[in-house]
Amino acid sequence: MTALRIADDADRAPRLLRSRAEAEAHVAATSFTPGPPRLVGVELEWVVHHRDDPRRPLEAPWLAAALGPYAPPALVPDGPHRPLDHGGTVTVEPGGQVEISSAPHPSVADLVTATLADAAQLVDLLAGAGLTLGSHGIDAHRPPRRLLQIPRYEAMQRAFDRIGPEGNTMMCSTAGIQVCLDAGEAHRVAPRWAAVHALGPVLSAAFANSPVHAGEPTGWESSRMAALFGTDPPRTRPAVVNGDPARAWARRVLQTPLVCVRRANGLWDAPPGVSFADWIAGAFAPAPTLEDLTYHMSTMFPPVRPRGYLEVRYLDTQPGDDWVPPLVAMASLFADESTVDTVLDVAAPSSARWVHAAREGLRDPVLARVAAELFDLLSDTVPRLDLPGGMAGSVLDTLRTRLRPPGGAGAGRTGGPRR
Repeated sequence: MTALRIADDADRAPRLLRSRAEAEAHVAATSFTPGPPRLVGVELEWVVHHRDDPRRPLEAPWLAAALGPYAPPALVPDGPHRPLDHGGTVTVEPGGQVEISSAPHPSVADLVTATLADAAQLVDLLAGAGLTLGSHGIDAHRPPRRLLQIPRYEAMQRAFDRIGPEGNTMMCSTAGIQVCLDAGEAHRVAPRWAAVHALGPVLSAAFANSPVHAGEPTGWESSRMAALFGTDPPRTRPAVVNGDPARAWARRVLQTPLVCVRRANGLWDAPPGVSFADWIAGAFAPAPTLEDLTYHMSTMFPPVRPRGYLEVRYLDTQPGDDWVPPLVAMASLFADESTVDTVLDVAAPSSARWVHAAREGLRDPVLARVAAELFDLLSDTVPRLDLPGGMAGSVLDTLRTRLRPPGGAGAGRTGGPRR
């Protein structure tokens, strides 16, 4: 018994990282989990407003009371933290944005059905407290204001404030749709990684939905993506796509400056400019553990983040149930490997136009041409999914509107004045 207890204690002891090579090997091995692409998931995030006055500040106790037993630990540390009735879990972001994270599903139809039900339940919970979900990718009514006073977010805000105001906006005012896709078989991980990035500018342009922040037009179709890009570029810029995404991602994680370091005293500020690799090399004590590395990875916020699966983060929140078409579009494009290769060809002309997409949307003529070609591809792939009766047609109608806006190439929505 004593020997077993000692062994158990040793298993629980933090694993110190002794070298950058060891750390990079861990990141590379855990960030892309190869296997047949079978599952898809979604995370839906919304800004929350008072229904009677969307400009009125939101308070954490009011939001916690509205969510009741479904409130997450960040709001109610000792609560029951129940999942919603159809399996989604509720989390809250620093500014009070509410998020539903689905379970992964092998069936897109089941995923959509379950998440629609969970979203409806969330709407009802908030309505009982006079609250409502926002319809845009950024808070159109209020300036950024942090609700969650916890060490992680306090340290992050101080670090981002040294760079500029965009970090606070990103943390406290933005809301997006995250689509979660399997990384694929080992020999297909690199093409899938490349394809999901190539789609980023055209899909973020087509679904840009955040032209007004705190009551003022910003000059950007997606102010959410503009805030992301300005927050902390080593942490938030798109990946440089190459043939070895695991190795490239591991290097990037180790080179990125720390934004917070967990400490028992609650003061989590990191030494400015010190990367995780610097910490391993002895920049400060104590030496980092494997758990510290895992936590540092959670502070990386690029448009696509590898978490074993591919977490796509470049879509603005949409009004109502309009999150379904972009989810279905992405699921259909990555359901078959031959389609993935076609995606790379179709999206190649606009694959580097991230800033153009955020600023101009489909007013950009290159993005508009690619969007129209992408719709032709989706017309073939969406009907192949196992969607409920009639859903494929309605999804394609929405995708036609978003990818082929009236007026032809370059005639996208006009969300605000051009900067």
